[in-house]
Amino acid sequence: MRILFVGDVVGRTGRTAIADHLPGMIRDWSLDLVVVNGENSAGGFGITEAIYQELLDAGADAVTLGNHAWNQKEALVFIERAPRLIRPLNFPRHSPGRGATLVDTKSGKRALVINAIGRVFMEPSSNDPFSAIERELEACPLREGCDAIVLDFHAEATSEKQGVGFFCDGRVSLVVGTHTHVPTADHQVLPGGTAYMSDAGMTGDYDSVIGMQKEEPLQRFLTGIPSGRFEPAGGVATLSGIAVETDDATGLAVKVAPVRAGGRLEPAVPGFWT
Repeated sequence: MRILFVGDVVGRTGRTAIADHLPGMIRDWSLDLVVVNGENSAGGFGITEAIYQELLDAGADAVTLGNHAWNQKEALVFIERAPRLIRPLNFPRHSPGRGATLVDTKSGKRALVINAIGRVFMEPSSNDPFSAIERELEACPLREGCDAIVLDFHAEATSEKQGVGFFCDGRVSLVVGTHTHVPTADHQVLPGGTAYMSDAGMTGDYDSVIGMQKEEPLQRFLTGIPSGRFEPAGGVATLSGIAVETDDATGLAVKVAPVRAGGRLEPAVPGFWT
């Protein structure tokens, strides 16, 4: 199976990058499954129903979220009728929506997509991600319940992300980190066969402070005093993510590569598909 995961889409310019690049990638690389993190897609904070549909129309098979899941209050309602929109699995018990979903891939296979959120340097209200992930993997094991499993682990600390990677190794097709908005260079296939990357980076304007216009973050760093709200940067965005090819017999990864297209970052394409 050919899988593309796209990192946090930030604002209008990130959505433009999705519209400009994703349909061609799906066509040219014969992608089976596309997962997009959309938690910053509405003005940098949260997601709306219209934007969720926009991402699906561009080719996403599932859309994951993170700590900004509820910044657009309409998400608390429409997520219940959006089966391919996934909020962190380990949110408090009565949170609306779902933390995992089975999707039919473009090639007719079945993939389990899971979203979980870290607790190190993050908001403390979330439950233990490890036990929550374990329950999902027991309920729908790779090869028995589905052909591939993708886990978006939305977290700050690289150590926690690596811990989740090794915890899932051999049981998940891909563990990929989101949230920090900066792509890491540690893409690899772990010893047990799980593809891993600490952070996929953002799909946004990299002439920015993690996707936001530079002036307000600099003001706060220099003075400690807010002077306004954070606003998404509006320059040309880089689509940033990770490509994985799995073995159909095992559901585990055999190839992995970073993906970057457009904007300021140096382009990167999976050579094994081109």
